[in-house]
Amino acid sequence: MTEQTIAEQAEVREPGPFEGIDLPIFIASVVLLLGLILPLMMYPVEGRIMLGEAFDYLTHNLGVLYIVAGVGSLIYLLVLAFGQHGSIVFARDQTTTQFSTLSWSAMLFCGGIGTSVVYWGTIEWAHYFAAPPFGLEPSSTEALLWSTSYPIFHWGFIGWAFYCLPGIAMGYAYYVKGASTLRLSEACVDVVPRSWQPIVNPLIDVIFVVGLVGACSTGIGLAVPLIGTLASDLFGLPRAEMGFAFDVIVILLITVLFALSAWLGLERGIKRLSNLNLALAFLLLLIVLFAGPTLFILELSIETVGHLLQNFVRMSTWADAGATSNFVESWTVFYWAWWLALGPFMGLFIAKISRGRTIKQIVLGCLGYGTLGCTVFFLVLGNYAAYLEINGIVAVLDTVASSGSPEAILAVLRSLPFSSGVIFLFIIVAVIFAATSYDSASYTLATSATRSLAEGEDPSRAHRIFWACLLGLLPITLIYMGGLRPLQSAVTIASVPLLVVLCVSTYALSKNLKKDALEMSAKRS
Repeated sequence: MTEQTIAEQAEVREPGPFEGIDLPIFIASVVLLLGLILPLMMYPVEGRIMLGEAFDYLTHNLGVLYIVAGVGSLIYLLVLAFGQHGSIVFARDQTTTQFSTLSWSAMLFCGGIGTSVVYWGTIEWAHYFAAPPFGLEPSSTEALLWSTSYPIFHWGFIGWAFYCLPGIAMGYAYYVKGASTLRLSEACVDVVPRSWQPIVNPLIDVIFVVGLVGACSTGIGLAVPLIGTLASDLFGLPRAEMGFAFDVIVILLITVLFALSAWLGLERGIKRLSNLNLALAFLLLLIVLFAGPTLFILELSIETVGHLLQNFVRMSTWADAGATSNFVESWTVFYWAWWLALGPFMGLFIAKISRGRTIKQIVLGCLGYGTLGCTVFFLVLGNYAAYLEINGIVAVLDTVASSGSPEAILAVLRSLPFSSGVIFLFIIVAVIFAATSYDSASYTLATSATRSLAEGEDPSRAHRIFWACLLGLLPITLIYMGGLRPLQSAVTIASVPLLVVLCVSTYALSKNLKKDALEMSAKRS
């Protein structure tokens, strides 16, 4: 296993500006996105109501499909990894890996979770502690364990399975079957009738592009108010006076950063930012762990992991048929929709950076490294915040209810020694997380709207920059609407057609694996 050098990367010719763009997919995606964004900008009140109604309808009527898809994806991947196909290598002419295991895992993690892991890692437990599942009494001892277990469940194996499965499907089509480019439609081509392909294939890719923009908007929409709140407190900036304009400035600054990273490409941009941010993020966790109540954090962490393992099947299959609350619809279904909407994006990115790795390595890497990384964040940041609430040091739940989650996160960080330094580090980590995640997204969008790419070739820089800029538009609109519900609604709506595409691509993958295994067996005999 050797890491591809920068010199080797340089041998690949850099495409000219917008060279190789698939104009039908590019134009259709841009027109459809602008057709969705502009009306929401012009009529934000009506748009907020419409999005909220759509969210309620989809989560209540289609929620069970997401639950079944989550469990099915995880089981399918484990069978695939430990079965006869687990040793298949994703490579055409060479078996050496493009990135070291450390860089590969860092890019997987940082590209897949964004700023959301530090946002929800600190505060998600509070939402469940105040309104726990299964009809439990709020703020009770039993509610505490569920409130610290459920975030890890939502950011664990099933979520990463939604990322990994499209990656295996697209990677197999590209590396093994010889598809000309890494696209979601290429993973479905063998089950789409040939006469339908001129219409269906571009439609799948347009759905993918629109779904990805919608899903990324949720992450950016959560990151911007958090970064703005922390920066205004630390540097004395007039966020309250500037209001929405301040958030727009933050989005523009983040967009510039990940546009720069997208310009530099995988080797010099995403890889280096991911490695740097992984180190800074774990430095932040170490500071919180040892500056805070270390023993309490460790003890609650052990209890939380044990509680999760004991109840994993129950949590995975709970559909709340008795309608005891809106917990499943508001949280579990929302999360599965979010992971699913981002799944093709991360799948394409995973396939791109996984050259030379086996199916088993990719599956176990995604499920293992991804879940472990998220778990550590939630155990350290979330358990520290829970300690503050339980002991009456910071009224986390009251702050969330009265001022919002960003202000509650600020209050948690302000309780630490040398809080200004910790907040500054938190801002840096949050900004780079946002940059690496949406840098990966702009790279993936450009790849999907490019006609063909040779192995190791990147989309043109100008094309990547265009998508990096477009990614900032929808979050601005959703933030202007205000609240969490528009963000949840956007990603849920975007995920619905992708749920169908996930089933089609999985069926195509299974069909190809079976067919290729039979052909290989016939050759040997």
